[in-house]
Amino acid sequence: MNIPYLQLVIQFSLSVYALHTYLDIRQLKALQRKKPPPQLADHLTDEQYKKAQAYNVDKWWFSFISNLFTTAVSVLLLVNWYMPKLWSASTALAVHFGYNKSHEVLITVIYNLLDSGKDLLLGLPFGLYSTFVVEQRHGFNKQSLGLFIKDQVIAIGLGIVLLPPLIAAITLILKNTGPLVAIYLWFFILVVSIFMMTIYPVAIAPLFNKFTPLPEGSLRNKIESLAGSLKFPLTKLFLIDGSVRSAHSNAYMYGFFKNKRIVLYDTLVEQCQEEEVTAVLAHELGHWKLGHTPKNFVLSQVVILAQMSLFTFTRTAPGLFESFGFIKEQPVFMSIVLFQLLQGPIDEVLGLLINQLSRRYEFQADNFAVTLGHAPQLREALKKLDSNNKSAPNVDPWYSAYHYSHPPLLERLTAIDVASKKTR
Repeated sequence: MNIPYLQLVIQFSLSVYALHTYLDIRQLKALQRKKPPPQLADHLTDEQYKKAQAYNVDKWWFSFISNLFTTAVSVLLLVNWYMPKLWSASTALAVHFGYNKSHEVLITVIYNLLDSGKDLLLGLPFGLYSTFVVEQRHGFNKQSLGLFIKDQVIAIGLGIVLLPPLIAAITLILKNTGPLVAIYLWFFILVVSIFMMTIYPVAIAPLFNKFTPLPEGSLRNKIESLAGSLKFPLTKLFLIDGSVRSAHSNAYMYGFFKNKRIVLYDTLVEQCQEEEVTAVLAHELGHWKLGHTPKNFVLSQVVILAQMSLFTFTRTAPGLFESFGFIKEQPVFMSIVLFQLLQGPIDEVLGLLINQLSRRYEFQADNFAVTLGHAPQLREALKKLDSNNKSAPNVDPWYSAYHYSHPPLLERLTAIDVASKKTR
């Protein structure tokens, strides 16, 4: 008896949409409360609360409509056998340029480029609305339409350069590695991951933003002193022009082994005092000191290897291709595309677990900063960033537990206060 794979995928997609919608409605009710939590009332004026509330309600409606659209389109494409039809169109295009149906690698590359183009066209109106309506309305968008178009062109160019060799390599691995396909796929993904982590900050990110060395001065001295006290191998300290696109702020670290770099958004430096910026970096350095990044990387590789191993058991499942409309042909690359659809339930559970782990790491990094004596400054920095970014003051606990990779502000402040008492 053939398993109705297509029907199962659609049923799960609709079930997930129903669950997300239920959580979204809970969150909307939280957003519409008339006052912030009492513990946060001291750092939000009535005007600030109303602005944060309006921003988050607008984002809620945007997300609600975009999710409805995405789910509806995904289901309609599946039931109308979009994938085999696009494969046929890709084959016809290859034949038009003088190739035959045996050039499966080329046809696979064409398929993925066309599919990416479809995703770009469907997502572009939402990207424009989010940037130039929602973000613009609430004072966050700083980029012009010209800059937005420039970013899109660069992203498309990168896709055209990077996507074909990656797709071709995966297709060749699927065609030629037999029972060891899981090992080869995992190793290829590992190499690509390391390669992208290496080239992105030095070759790709500068295409979108300008990185300049943080000027000499007291802030630089404080950061270098903090890094030195923890024996953090800081080699470069950059300021990024995040303000050309958005008023949102951030800071991050990157680099391997003894070549670590710290990047500060200019908006963060403008919004916080130097001691508060240093406290934020103490949190970030806590992630490094506690080994969160390598732990996450190793965990992700274990998950990928497990997924690839599971893939080997499903790629030849009877009736799988036929269920999605591939009656005459069974392209090897589509086996992994269909597997990604089938493992939707696993991805949903993994996403929830990863968010829980991430929240735990955030609490640990906050606690690390507290042990270094930055509790007051970290509290003030978090409150300022939360207020300036108009984060949701009221958060539904179920929604937060399911979707948030970072704990809400109130939970973080409470944990910082508890940790501070322990260190006295």
